[in-house]
Amino acid sequence: VKVHASSYAFAAILAEGSLVTWGVQDSGGDSSAVRDQVRSPQQVQSTESAFAAKLADGSVVTWGNVSFGGDSSAVQDQLCSVQQLEATDVAFAAIVA
Repeated sequence: VKVHASSYAFAAILAEGSLVTWGVQDSGGDSSAVRDQVRSPQQVQSTESAFAAKLADGSVVTWGNVSFGGDSSAVQDQLCSVQQLEATDVAFAAIVA
């Protein structure tokens, strides 16, 4: 199990490969809006109030507070072949192939 924390929420990649989140909804504790998109998460990073998951196919899904990186829709088409995710307190960065 790999557990990651924002200021008020947690995200865990379980042994069988599923993702579980809990805590304050607006800080990433509720991932239900992206649950169908999060398939085979390989890596999770967190800001103060959001999470990003790199999936097995190299794509990235984000959720949580939009002011802290929880909405990546503006750059979603660039988030393919991602090798690694990094995070600051307020933003995510993706290293692509």
